[in-house]
Amino acid sequence: MKAVNVKAHRTIVSASLLSADLSKLEKEIKKAESAGCEYIHFDVMDGVFVENISYGLPVLKAVSNISEAAMDVHLMIVNPLKYVKAFAESGADIITFHFEAASNIADTIAAIKSLGKKAGLAIKPRTPVQSILPYLEMLDMVLIMTVEPGFGGQSFIQDALTKISELSEMIREKGLSIPIQVDGGINGKTASKVIKAGASILVAGGYLYHADNMAKAVNSLLSCTGEAT
Repeated sequence: MKAVNVKAHRTIVSASLLSADLSKLEKEIKKAESAGCEYIHFDVMDGVFVENISYGLPVLKAVSNISEAAMDVHLMIVNPLKYVKAFAESGADIITFHFEAASNIADTIAAIKSLGKKAGLAIKPRTPVQSILPYLEMLDMVLIMTVEPGFGGQSFIQDALTKISELSEMIREKGLSIPIQVDGGINGKTASKVIKAGASILVAGGYLYHADNMAKAVNSLLSCTGEAT
């Protein structure tokens, strides 16, 4: 089992495979690892919870077998409880599902943790952070979507900064140390804003994979907190 580093006060970059060249998947993953990405962000879309359809269990298993990075699996699917065991067995290290998609959130979190995996809960841009307050103490991570889930390449939603700040304050008030992940429109300009608001795990796709030098792009994200190398 891979050692998954999930800390609330250290910046981590998670490379989103949605923006990778899937015809050269192993090369793209190794490039991300070499550039300093600790996580590989694996978006799973079912065409129901979101309109797009991406990849699933066989691809995750193949990716996990060739990567040393933590598999950061983001389930944008209905009925996630039904599938968490299969994703855990296929190589997921962190399994994040959506508040809006789960019929029984507590049971889904418990199922993920019973499989020895880290449990994350995601919320869409229009979902208030107060909705997830009852589950904070159960979670290993919270994902605040900074774009509407379903497609890559969208522009960052500025209102998300308020939600990140609110959630960060909620976490502090409870005396917890839960990292906040952000996903959507993350680049050299928005990274400093989300980190200042309280986020520490940055999902980036196009900004990394479309860069002339991915290592420099990763470094630009980490430099927002002085953690660049």
